[in-house]
Amino acid sequence: MRKLLQVPLLLGDPASSRGDGSDSSLSDSEESVFSGLEDSGSDSSEDNSDDNEGEDEISHNKGPSRTEEASEGQAQTGSPGLRTEMARASSWDEYQEDSSDEEDIRNTVGNVPLEWYDDFPHVGYDLDGRRIYKPLRTQDELDQFLDKMDDPDFWRTVQDRMTGRDLRLTDEQVALVRRLQSGQFGDMGFNPYEPAVDFFSGDVMIHPVTNRPADKRSFIPSLVEKEKVSRMVHAIKMGWIQPRRPRDPTPSFYDLWAQEDPNAVLGRHRMHVPAPKLALPGHAESYNPPPEYLFSEEERLAWVQQEPGERKLNFLPQKFPSLRAVPAYSRFIQERFERCLDLYLCPRQRKMRVSVDPEDLIPKLPRPRDLQPFPTCQALVYRGHSDLVRCLSVSPGGQWLASGSDDGSLRLWEVATARCMKTVPVGGVVRSVAWNPNPTICLVAAALDDTVLLLNPALGDRLLVGSTDQLLGAFTPPEEPALQPAHWLEASEEEHQQGLRLRICHSKPVTQVTWHGRGDYLAVVLATPGHTQVLIHQLSRRRSQSPFHRSHGQVQCVAFHPTRPFLLVASQRSVRVYHLLRQELTKKLMPNCKWVSSMAVHPVGDNIICGSYDSKLVWFDLDLSTKPYKVLRHHKKALRAVAFHPRYPLFASGSDDGTIIVCHGMVYNDLLQNPLLVPVKVLKGHTLTRDLGVLDVAFHPTQPWIFSSGADGTIRLFT
Repeated sequence: MRKLLQVPLLLGDPASSRGDGSDSSLSDSEESVFSGLEDSGSDSSEDNSDDNEGEDEISHNKGPSRTEEASEGQAQTGSPGLRTEMARASSWDEYQEDSSDEEDIRNTVGNVPLEWYDDFPHVGYDLDGRRIYKPLRTQDELDQFLDKMDDPDFWRTVQDRMTGRDLRLTDEQVALVRRLQSGQFGDMGFNPYEPAVDFFSGDVMIHPVTNRPADKRSFIPSLVEKEKVSRMVHAIKMGWIQPRRPRDPTPSFYDLWAQEDPNAVLGRHRMHVPAPKLALPGHAESYNPPPEYLFSEEERLAWVQQEPGERKLNFLPQKFPSLRAVPAYSRFIQERFERCLDLYLCPRQRKMRVSVDPEDLIPKLPRPRDLQPFPTCQALVYRGHSDLVRCLSVSPGGQWLASGSDDGSLRLWEVATARCMKTVPVGGVVRSVAWNPNPTICLVAAALDDTVLLLNPALGDRLLVGSTDQLLGAFTPPEEPALQPAHWLEASEEEHQQGLRLRICHSKPVTQVTWHGRGDYLAVVLATPGHTQVLIHQLSRRRSQSPFHRSHGQVQCVAFHPTRPFLLVASQRSVRVYHLLRQELTKKLMPNCKWVSSMAVHPVGDNIICGSYDSKLVWFDLDLSTKPYKVLRHHKKALRAVAFHPRYPLFASGSDDGTIIVCHGMVYNDLLQNPLLVPVKVLKGHTLTRDLGVLDVAFHPTQPWIFSSGADGTIRLFT
């Protein structure tokens, strides 16, 4: 190209020298213009697109016009040397050094992805650094469709991604694309099936291909192969490698099910269960049965009237003189058909037994020696009652013990020595005894028939005894006595000498009495149907009230919550928790027992245990559910009493089987951890009397000791 552009200069073209004042030598930009590298859409950023197109046309026509003018002038000159040089220049092809593989370098952006120019009006830069603007595309789809219909060459028009302009493919390019699409080679002159040149002939030549001397290993025995052979010989000697036996040409026939274990599960049907076999025939099926197997006329009529499914025999026994006289069985085909129906219609399933080690089913509990202290042996026996001891109670300090018996007496004992300090004859069966839990009040409540007696035992500190009497004597009766479900009566002088201070009279027999934790209220249970089964008495104001307006069954026992204003009422089948301040039912616990006999509340107040007459001990977690957390069935007979220890994680149950079972019951502060219940000791000592064993149990308030009263008339201390 450069040669062609320099031709007019060598010839001294006057048109080129007189032009627009430019230098005789061309600049790089002019070279690019004449060489055809300038893009038709490029120009300075200040000009509009219309001016750009006009200038592009001018710049394209500059180079050829100069050369044409120069060649015409020189031809007119008529110089033979110059004509020869012009002929050489005109015959020189400007594209002979051009390569079709070279890409169009009018856009000089290099390896920059063209997606980066999507948001810009230009698509790159030319050699002079000027922007190559994208062509304006204002056509919508309708205009494109019209162009497609009008332009016969629309199908061969593609868009140049480097410049953004539309290019029209030539026939050669379309043919190249079609060849490539059909899987052919791009070059039409390439023959993929040219005959192969056999470089190595099959004839034996005089000279070898390589004249290298043979290796030494080609004629010396190999040590590696010798070692392999020795190993194989050793394996054959040891019997590890068996020689191939000659095949027997005779065909072999074998049984498919010869190796089938009849007891194994079939491979094709994992749940296969073999069909039950038919029962063997008995004497009734005989053609000559004994006379007792033959039906009488009444039995035959009864057999005919019965339903087919209710008959013991599905045929009538018959007697024949000989086996020849036996006819064909008429129901043979029908019975075979029913048997086949039973075989394939009866659903049979194999119950998969889980092979579990019985030791794994036993929970991993800690050893009892790690859960000490707890009572293990009998230490003292308190003798004095002549009849069964129904109830007992321990003083808050743990020094004194009160017991009530069927012999009509209330006895007060010293715990450490088992000495009876005082006997109070009450003249009736003492069904319940409760020592006031307040350590500043020395009072004992005893339930006797339809009366609750409040006694001052006058044991221990005299100041405490005097302050209790002052507390009771400070009451002033109201001017207008209110109507109450119970009557408060002062004790007489003679009863005052025996320790009796107050008498609360009811209309029905009292079965239980229990104190509130602060010692001012006590609740009693009456053996009467209706809503007046539970009464609450206030000691300081000598008032009585019935908290319920409706009955929910026979009440067995009640208990106050140790920390919250709750009253727990146990009926035969349920335990109800009432909020005393809101006067509403908070929770209803279902022990799943036939008859609840006793109840105890954990010192923290979140757990309850209930004993029942069907020998169950039920543990409730109030925060967990209204269903039992654990049901313990360690006793063989009815449970009479249950109790929690105030300080240690222990609870116990007494039963009619004469035993006391002490359990470790750890309640954790972490609400996500369930209580740990472990039976630790079975205490025996009481003898059964009138089929009754242990009637009441109570823990010592400070020591891991337990008291029990039994039907044998004794009280026993286990330490």
